[in-house]
Amino acid sequence: MGTSTAPRLAIIDHHVLFAEAVGLALQAQGYAVRLVDVGDPRASSATVLNQAVRGGTQVALLDRWLGPFGDGLRLVGPLRAAGVRVLVLTGSPDRACWGECLRHGAAGVVPKSWPLDRVLASVHRVRGGQPLMPAAERAALVELARREDAETGEIRRRLARLTPREAAVLGALMRGDPVGEIARAGVVSPATVRSQVKSILAKLELCSQIAAVGAAHRVGWRVPAAG
Repeated sequence: MGTSTAPRLAIIDHHVLFAEAVGLALQAQGYAVRLVDVGDPRASSATVLNQAVRGGTQVALLDRWLGPFGDGLRLVGPLRAAGVRVLVLTGSPDRACWGECLRHGAAGVVPKSWPLDRVLASVHRVRGGQPLMPAAERAALVELARREDAETGEIRRRLARLTPREAAVLGALMRGDPVGEIARAGVVSPATVRSQVKSILAKLELCSQIAAVGAAHRVGWRVPAAG
């Protein structure tokens, strides 16, 4: 809704109630708001982008995670290329996640836990080309994201060293299976499993099963499919 001279904003968020509430508040402040549907199973990056930029959109409020549609960050670059300033919404308190959003070109990051008036103020600042945080803080968040990328990349490289049997053992440890149960399932002795665990720790360059399980969860690792 709104006149042809109203500032144009798109909200890309799979939480419909949240999107509608923020949209109504922005409309009351003179914005022409479009809610972009990402709930359609046929939705693609191209169709969502086309909806978002239609009509000369100036600012996009983009949820970091878009439910079944996936990672919202893949839309930041195309939106920026279309001349849209992007404000990423997130429910995550992870500062490295915020830095990753900024690395992709977002103008700012807004936690969904913020009060509505603070979210609206952030939209106004982004539309006016004003920064949401000091340059030093932004640079620190981007550097944090770079370090996180490097660390998770190293963990994945180490996990790739595991043999199929070692990967299966690590997967069992992630489920909380004890050594004796892993041994029975693999028709081997507990001593063999302990030897395999020792090899896993050596390849991951870690010193405990808890650390190995934590590292695997940190990068979202899953046991590779056979074949």
